[in-house]
Amino acid sequence: MYYNAHYNRFKRIGCGILSAFLFLFVFLGDSFSVHAAPASTEEALADAEERKSLPIQTNQIENWPAGPAIGAQSAVLIDANTGVILYAKNMDEKLYPASTTKLMTCILAAENSTLNEMVTFSHDAVFSIGLGGSNIGIDENQAMPMEECLYGILVASANEVANAVGEHIAGTMDDFAELMNKKAAELGCKNTHFVNAHGLHDDNHYTTAYDLALIAREFFQNELLSKIGNTSSHHFEPTDKQPDDFIERNKHRLITGEIPYDGIKGGKTGYTDDARQTLVTCAEQNGMKLICVIMKEESPEQFYDTVKLFDYGFTNFSVVNVAENETNYSIRNSNFFHTSSDVFGNSSPILSLNQDSYLIMPKTIVFDELDSEISYDTDEENEVAVINYYYHGAYVGTATVDLAQETSATYDFTEPVSEDGVEEETEPNVIIVNIKIILAIILAIAALLIAFFVIRSIIDHHNFLYNRRTIKRRKFRKRRKDGPRFPSSGFDDFNF
Repeated sequence: MYYNAHYNRFKRIGCGILSAFLFLFVFLGDSFSVHAAPASTEEALADAEERKSLPIQTNQIENWPAGPAIGAQSAVLIDANTGVILYAKNMDEKLYPASTTKLMTCILAAENSTLNEMVTFSHDAVFSIGLGGSNIGIDENQAMPMEECLYGILVASANEVANAVGEHIAGTMDDFAELMNKKAAELGCKNTHFVNAHGLHDDNHYTTAYDLALIAREFFQNELLSKIGNTSSHHFEPTDKQPDDFIERNKHRLITGEIPYDGIKGGKTGYTDDARQTLVTCAEQNGMKLICVIMKEESPEQFYDTVKLFDYGFTNFSVVNVAENETNYSIRNSNFFHTSSDVFGNSSPILSLNQDSYLIMPKTIVFDELDSEISYDTDEENEVAVINYYYHGAYVGTATVDLAQETSATYDFTEPVSEDGVEEETEPNVIIVNIKIILAIILAIAALLIAFFVIRSIIDHHNFLYNRRTIKRRKFRKRRKDGPRFPSSGFDDFNF
């Protein structure tokens, strides 16, 4: 059973070769013509050497650290958290991604399934990948859990597994391609179009180094995908749905350690004759998490180009906290922007720069050399504004102006006790009392009390006058009812 996977693989390849030979012999006959073969090794290396002279976009930024010349047709190095572009070479040129396509396949799988879902392999998923494509020898009607499928895609780069996952998620492989394109647009990709889940060549299946970096940013934000994508080998154990027992090894030399590099977080390889070598890699050092994309390079230079770009990024750039350096947007001196104070004078701004906002800056420049733009167009909760920072037009990061979060302070007035139970002598705590605030509170309370007594006095006076008038009217009516107080006399003609 250990060799079943390889046997199945060879069986399909052998049958495919035989069928192709018979088709060419019977139907094409003398009209058969051979297409131009791929370039020789010498020609390929010559092309790569020529590509080193292609312009590097970031080198055209004034005072920006000069990036290395590499043999890739296109490349980009970005910070995974901020999206800052550190290095760019033809980053918007449309090229073929090959199996780096599978990063998007796994993103959609993680978003639309659970790890224990069973994925069944259809006839089309297994037999539509053609000759020479990467596979792990899964047969029609076999099944694996989604978690094993993710290992099959990211470690073994298995095309039939990518197909099966696409069918499982969307129903058909064409519908899955539509999901891929929709997700790419959501991530900001502007020059990407997918037609399959695995990346085998199709003229209409393309992307750019920058778009692929945006996809990789999304991929490496998922801890599970990052873990699987950083696996050097995986043991596929037999089950009642998949009887083969075999081990697959990752071809990414920075992941396996064949080419050692500190801080590798994962990645994905890719190759077709048209795409040549493509590579996506993530590494973390010095508080920076960088993503490197290499497109159209020759083996093994895609790995060494990646090392060059990582060295360039980690050596020439650093993380700079905005709140510790920004002065143009300081609001500390305005009493209007402070929250209410307690009796201890504890006051904090209503608005403040986010303490966790940071920039990725060349080490050769200082914060004051940056330009900034503030925007109030934000829908994020507790965010009032967004400040974007630039260096000669190159984006270096963003800071946010946030509403302060009210927190209740706790005060411990007990004396500290040493380990042997004896109270330690400490310096007396100095409590700063905000006199202005306390006086304002006292005056406000006094004003409220005075107003209360004045209003009460007015009400009482009004009630007193009302009662007097009422009593008079009652007495008058009683006198008229009882008749005159004097006996009949000449006074009858007068009405008293």
